[in-house]
Amino acid sequence: MDEWIDRYLVRLRDARGASEHTLQAYGGDLADFAAFCDDRGIDHPTQIKPRALRAWLARLEDAELAGSTVQRKLSSVRGLLKWLVQEDVLEASPALGLRRRRTARTLPGVLSEKEIGALLDSPDTSTHQGLRDRALLELMYSAGTRASETVGLDQDDLDLGGGTARVLGKGGKERLVALGSFAISALEAYLADPERPQPRANATEAVFLGPSGARLSVRTLERVVERCCLRAGIVRRATPHTLRHSFATHLLDRGADLRSVQELLGHAHLVTTQIYTHLSIERLREVYDQAHPRAS
Repeated sequence: MDEWIDRYLVRLRDARGASEHTLQAYGGDLADFAAFCDDRGIDHPTQIKPRALRAWLARLEDAELAGSTVQRKLSSVRGLLKWLVQEDVLEASPALGLRRRRTARTLPGVLSEKEIGALLDSPDTSTHQGLRDRALLELMYSAGTRASETVGLDQDDLDLGGGTARVLGKGGKERLVALGSFAISALEAYLADPERPQPRANATEAVFLGPSGARLSVRTLERVVERCCLRAGIVRRATPHTLRHSFATHLLDRGADLRSVQELLGHAHLVTTQIYTHLSIERLREVYDQAHPRAS
């Protein structure tokens, strides 16, 4: 099984442009599946039967993993089996019809507009680090960028005069994102700062740099958000992706249509964006319950 999995991961990398993060996630999921197959004495894909897959899925659910984790592992294995059909190793995928037990849908966490305001105001812009952190936060909330898209920005990707930026999303897909006036001002101040570190040879085009001049990492970006949340008095956990969720939810709250939000987020399928409509409705319901005299 390991040989087929390795070939599949190479296919994902070369033909579909999967990121290293995606390859690591798929590789981990499929390695776990291969270990399960070893336990069952399955050493070739043709020996994988629907009954074995149901047993594997039951084991995952009995382990009390998060529903999203089980779904990701199931998607990883489905993808492998579909590819094996395309390679004529299997006549049909044994995963057809395989479904996990329905679980409660977890809505993504968002910050309120007031919390976002406090977060964006938290960096000390009298320092270089504060200017950088302000630019990072303003960009992520203004454009809804993912963490990897944010740290991957090059200066040539920015069109501050036109109010846009070009980002490289999942699967190597490029898209244009809109920049608001606050984000533009924060980026201009940061890039013009004379204390901005000299970039290393491999980061000459990078927008966001660490103190040593290296391109900022996703982990450092996560720490920036954690630190700024503490300064803003936000006690609940927030990540760079929380700003992306907040961006989408606030747009919908203020009347943006779902199709436009899909384009801004770079989602390939509208169903991925629809979770934000559920989130927005939940927030509207809270307002209704608190304000309407006959709500309860």
